[in-house]
Amino acid sequence: MNEAVPEASGASNRTPADKATSRTVEVWDLPLRLWHWALAVSVLVAWFTPTVYDGLHRIVGYGVIGLLAFRLVWGFWGSRYSRFRVIGVRLRAAPFYLWNLRRGITGRYIGLNPAGTLMLVALLLSLAVSAITGAMSVTVTFFGVWWIEDTHAYASDAVMVLVVLHVAGAALMGMLQRENLIRAMITGRKRIRHHP
Repeated sequence: MNEAVPEASGASNRTPADKATSRTVEVWDLPLRLWHWALAVSVLVAWFTPTVYDGLHRIVGYGVIGLLAFRLVWGFWGSRYSRFRVIGVRLRAAPFYLWNLRRGITGRYIGLNPAGTLMLVALLLSLAVSAITGAMSVTVTFFGVWWIEDTHAYASDAVMVLVVLHVAGAALMGMLQRENLIRAMITGRKRIRHHP
């Protein structure tokens, strides 16, 4: 994907090769980055608080529902790389992409790659199931209902497994592509390979 990207400040004295490595594009807008890190903190707090700090666990669970609602809205009305418009295409490409990953073939994506898109969908679905069944389990109607409690427990475990895979995948992709993806999710900018 070729895009016109503004040069980094102070790049006028660099060689063309240096300029090629210093070009970045804004990918993750501020609302999406704040959502990502708020969700990460919420999931960690929720994981360590059940049966010990039930009140905090419940508040964080409702917060996760709010964050999921925001992401759903932002997936349709957010900035370019926040939108869900390419999810279907990337999900269909995910098996082939994962197959090629075993040989170190990553391709180059400005936004989420197919594996990242698959992870996004899996995390959002498992978080939704976990948060909704958690909220249901404290209602009069569903309190103590075994399948609600079991579904909440299994979905919460699935979230943590996916979180570990997400972090490992980001680290692996960062090494394969020689790019700090964690920094990209903090600054919102990713390096692109473009030669003038």
